[in-house]
Amino acid sequence: MKIPLFNKTGEPDTSVDPVCNMTVIVNRPAGGTFQYKKQTYYFCGPGCRVAFSKEPEAYLSGQKTIDM
Repeated sequence: MKIPLFNKTGEPDTSVDPVCNMTVIVNRPAGGTFQYKKQTYYFCGPGCRVAFSKEPEAYLSGQKTIDM
């Protein structure tokens, strides 16, 4: 699946890092991506990706977060 560079308004497509809640540009996430239950998650940095990979349900449920 090809990820578009920009959305319909001309702005970069973004996603929210599920660990720290930072906005991430999806076509160049500094922390990379992680697939979980057929969903792609985008990360601001490698540390957030690693933390999420160890406990994805805790971050998705809101039980865990990291304040930046």
